[in-house]
Amino acid sequence: MILTIYHQQHRLGCHINMQLLLLILLEMRTIYGDVSSHYWESPYSQPYFDNSSRREVTAIVGQAALLQCRVRNLGDRAVSWIRKRDLHILTVGILTYTNDQRFQSLHTEGSDEWTLRISSPQPRDSGTYECQVSTEPKISQGFRLNVVVSRAKILGNPELFIKSGSDINLTCLAMQSPIPPSFIYWYKGKRLMNYSQRGGINVITERTTRTSKLLISKATSNDSGNYTCSPSSSDSASVVVHVINGEHPAAMQHGNNSASSQTLLLSKTLQQLSRNTVAAFFSVSALYHLLHALVQIFATTNCYVVIVGVALSLQWPRLTQNARRRIVAR
Repeated sequence: MILTIYHQQHRLGCHINMQLLLLILLEMRTIYGDVSSHYWESPYSQPYFDNSSRREVTAIVGQAALLQCRVRNLGDRAVSWIRKRDLHILTVGILTYTNDQRFQSLHTEGSDEWTLRISSPQPRDSGTYECQVSTEPKISQGFRLNVVVSRAKILGNPELFIKSGSDINLTCLAMQSPIPPSFIYWYKGKRLMNYSQRGGINVITERTTRTSKLLISKATSNDSGNYTCSPSSSDSASVVVHVINGEHPAAMQHGNNSASSQTLLLSKTLQQLSRNTVAAFFSVSALYHLLHALVQIFATTNCYVVIVGVALSLQWPRLTQNARRRIVAR
């Protein structure tokens, strides 16, 4: 009997507790409204951008460009990519809304990243792109894309003259590349020089400074040819090397052969004139050679005109004296 009364009181207590719990929940709903809708209206639950993403990106022509947009608390909103210059919608979600299939939206389920990928970008693709979220009002974040043409450069003239037995020293720069090249290869014609079996060849590459040097010791005529520097992230550059057997050393210094060779020609002409008589000086052949040398030197640099004047002034008294002697002899 006592046990039965205890069970009845226990059931009654549980029933009263349930009623009190329901009353409390109803009262909270009346005071605060719908909890779930209140949660979504909270500013802490609204989508927002993660500003850790790079907002300015430099890409190389022909190599894919990636613009990474991170959105927190996205919920059921959609992310779109828009080209700002013409307000063209490129992608919505992972769908592409342009006929230019180079544009693609990349997203992994469950992640906060929405990446715009541009395959084979061109300089005309440079500009601002907006990552937009379909909130009300909409929120967006701009990204600047710079598409550059990266070209390698070999220091010095495009044509070099090296004396036989001297060292060939070529330096290549890939400074326009936004990232250090993973490799820089040297070619002579189509033959790779980095791993050449010929002795005396050394390639020194520094990725951080984006430079590479090709060193060839004791060059011979077989080392003449077209040398190409080809970085992984840049267009190649070439130089033509001539190895000469030392007949005219002045014409073999790093390709500065134009002025040097003309100076040599003028020097030979003056020496010939000083050895000959006045009649030879006034001969058509000598005048032709002298004028030809003067014209070419003047086209190269105006400084050599002064040298010509000095040289002629030094030779003229001697030539005049020889002329007088010849006239007296007659």
